Amino acid sequence: MLFIGVALVVAIGLALLISADAGSIVGLDPSDTARLVAGLAILILVAGSMFTRRQRLGEMLGNLVLWVGIFGLAVGIYSFRHDLGSFGTRVLAELTPGVAVVDVESGTATFQRSFGGSFRIGANVNGHETRMIFDTGASAVVLTQDDARAAGLPVDRLDYVVPVKTANGTGRAALTLIDSISVGDITRHDIRAYVSEAGALETSLLGMTFLETLHSYAVQQDALVLTD
Repeated sequence: MLFIGVALVVAIGLALLISADAGSIVGLDPSDTARLVAGLAILILVAGSMFTRRQRLGEMLGNLVLWVGIFGLAVGIYSFRHDLGSFGTRVLAELTPGVAVVDVESGTATFQRSFGGSFRIGANVNGHETRMIFDTGASAVVLTQDDARAAGLPVDRLDYVVPVKTANGTGRAALTLIDSISVGDITRHDIRAYVSEAGALETSLLGMTFLETLHSYAVQQDALVLTD
């Protein structure tokens, strides 16, 4: 009797899932519904095998609860697959900060948002790998002293006369020119930039003197897309 009851419940569930209207209720399109039905059918075959041999009622109920739990977990993972994918990409962004996903055909470089909420950019300044933060509030590219020195800029001969506001308060910066800066496959030459005083800035900023040369830049959910 128990097996008959389970079979009846499963049959009703299959009938509902096969219905396009039922699939749309839970946000599934017809193709998703078809895949879910196929998965459910496989699960039924596996679960049904435990009824082909004689078992005590308690063992049978325990197995039934176990398979129901497994099925519920599978449905939950499938339902939240897009959210889990987004979470995974953000974890990857934390493990490999600033790494761009480059699409040569569309001319884009895509970066995932870090858990801190910012977009970290792996740039190349005058041949030096430089970690930067995407900042539309910065009127220009701004380099720390260390990054500017590593990029071959004459930091000791610059005039630090431009007042700037940083997270550490008010400081000064010097105007300079970057020979080349590359982000992903996007390269620009002769970009106006500032070099901050020592200790005034923790991380270099990818500001508007670079961003305004792009065809477009856009934040799409948790992704920053730069288009050449």
